[in-house]
Amino acid sequence: MSNEILVVLMFMGLLTGLFMGHQLAFVLGGLAVIFGYLGPGLSVFGIILNRIYSQMDNYVLLAVPMFILMARLLSDSGVAENMFQALRLALGRVRGGLLLAVIVISVILAASTGIIGASVTVMGMLALPAMVRYGYQKELATGAIAAGGTLGILIPPSIMLVILGSYSQISVGQLFAAAVFPGLLLAGLYAVYVAVLTFFKPEYGPPVSEEERSETSVGEVVIMLLKMAIPPILLIVGVLGSIFAGWATPTEAAAIGAFITLVLVIVYRKFSWRMLQEAVSATARTTSMVLFVIVGAVGFTGVFIAIDGQEIVTSFLAGTGLGRWGLFVLMMAIVFVLGMFIDWLGIVLICLPIFLPIAKELGFEPLWFVTMIAVVLQTSFLTPPFGYALFYLEGVAPPGVTIGHIYRGIVPFVILILVGALLCILFPPIITWLPTTLFGK
Repeated sequence: MSNEILVVLMFMGLLTGLFMGHQLAFVLGGLAVIFGYLGPGLSVFGIILNRIYSQMDNYVLLAVPMFILMARLLSDSGVAENMFQALRLALGRVRGGLLLAVIVISVILAASTGIIGASVTVMGMLALPAMVRYGYQKELATGAIAAGGTLGILIPPSIMLVILGSYSQISVGQLFAAAVFPGLLLAGLYAVYVAVLTFFKPEYGPPVSEEERSETSVGEVVIMLLKMAIPPILLIVGVLGSIFAGWATPTEAAAIGAFITLVLVIVYRKFSWRMLQEAVSATARTTSMVLFVIVGAVGFTGVFIAIDGQEIVTSFLAGTGLGRWGLFVLMMAIVFVLGMFIDWLGIVLICLPIFLPIAKELGFEPLWFVTMIAVVLQTSFLTPPFGYALFYLEGVAPPGVTIGHIYRGIVPFVILILVGALLCILFPPIITWLPTTLFGK
C-alpha cells in the first residue's frame, strides 16, 4: 500500500473515530498502532516509544499541572465573586455596564489562570442571572460571557501556549509575550462592540436602578475595587513579571503562581483540607487527560512522519497553486473548521507538526505563525457543535436561557475574533513587538 493512500486513510480514520464519539487520545493512539503496522512495520514502535518518553521527560510540560492547580485554587478563592460585585457597582451605572464588567473580569481571570472552564463557569453563575434580572438581551449576555471566558486560553499564562511552545521549539516566554497584545486586542474589540451596541440599543443593556446606585458611594466602590483587584494583579505580576524579567522559567513561574494562589485562598478564609484535596484531584484528572492526548498524538505524528506524510501534504498544498498567502489562509481555515469538531489540544498536536514546517518554507516568522494559530483557535471554544464554552455556559445558565440563545449570542464574537486575526495579519507588530522588545530578535 502506497504512503499516499496510508495518509488519506489515517485522516479518514481520525474523522470517523471522532464522529463516532470516541476519545481523541485513544483514536490517535489506535490509529498509530494500526498504520504503524501497515506502513513502516514493527520497527517504528521503538521510535515512537522514545518520542513518548522524551515528552514525559519534557521540563516545560511541568508548567501544565501547576497552571491548572492555580486556576482551580483561584476559582475556589472567591476573588471572581468579589471582583464582580465591585465592578457591578462601578460599571452598572452605564449602559451595558455588567457586560463590560464581565469582559474586564475575564481578562483578569485569563491573566491569572489560563483555564477557560473556570472563567466561563464562574461568570455564568455570577453575571448571567444578574443580567437576566436587569433585562439584558440574553444573546448578548451569553455571547459576552462565553467569548470573555475563552480569553484564558490566549492571554498568558495559558496551557495552550505551553503546549504550542513545547511542540514548536519556541520559547514559552516569547509565546507568552507574543500573545499579550492579541488577547487584549480581542478583549478591546468585545468591549467596543458591547459599548456601541448598547449605546444605540439601550434596551439590550440597561443600567442598574437608581436605588442600587445610591446604596454605595463612589468612594466605597473605589475602595472595594482596590481591595479586590490588587491580589489578582499581584498574582499576574508574580507569574508573568518573573517570566518577562528573566527571573524564572515558565515552569518555575507556574509553581510561584500556584503558591501565591494558595496564599490568597488562605487570606480570603476559603481554605480547607477538603477543598485542597478536591483541587489537587481535579488537577490530576485534567493533567492526565492532557498527557493521554499527548501520548496518542506523539504516536500518530510519529507514524505520519515515518510514512512521509509531511512531504506528501506539503507537495499537495504546493500543487494547489494558491501562493504564499493563499496557503496561509487555507491553513488557518483548516484550523477554524477543525475547531468545530476537535478540541484545541488535538488540533495543536495534529496540525502544528504539519503546518509549521510549511510555514517556515513559505517564509513566515515561526513565532508570528504559531501565535496566529493560537488566535484562530479562540473560535474552537465558541463554534458549534462542539464548542466547550457553549456547554460550560449551558450547564450553569439560569432558567429561561436556552442553548439557542447561547448559539445565536456567540456569532458576532466569532466574527470579532476573525477581525482580530485579520488585524494581526495586517499589523504583525501586534504580535512581534513585545517579544522583540523583551527578548530581542
